[in-house]
Amino acid sequence: MAFVITETDRTHLRRCVDLAREALEHGDEPFGSVLVGADGTELFADHNHVAGGDHTQHPEFAIARWAAQHLRPDQRATATVYTSGEHCPMCSAAHGWVGLGRIVYATSSAQLTAWQAEWGLTPGPVRPLAITDVVPDAVVDGPDPDLADEVRELHRRSLHTR
Repeated sequence: MAFVITETDRTHLRRCVDLAREALEHGDEPFGSVLVGADGTELFADHNHVAGGDHTQHPEFAIARWAAQHLRPDQRATATVYTSGEHCPMCSAAHGWVGLGRIVYATSSAQLTAWQAEWGLTPGPVRPLAITDVVPDAVVDGPDPDLADEVRELHRRSLHTR
């Protein structure tokens, strides 16, 4: 399957990478996400907040909660979630339960897992699954090869904040 990432998508993905960098600068893991409405308006943006010990504080989960509280089901279905890294299973499930639309990610869980293995890190407590393994009907595009090296470097730098 060919992934379709447009220049508009890349603009939003770049914003996600900037949010991931901001998270890293605040001592957190480098993940950032943006929710964009059907008209192209940014509706919500966040980055990881897991440094305090609550590992459910992912930006994709925050997007799902925000969307459930602020958008009608039809608005959620036509919105796009952009993220620096593919959703974990928890965030994928939240996305599916809330009924959000398309997901576009800069780097995949498989890429992150490979980088972490290369750096000698122990796998996390939750198996990294593709979004469509959790939400089979999800519309997903990614990864974006143009941003992979930049995101990889952010994750490499995060090794020094652990």
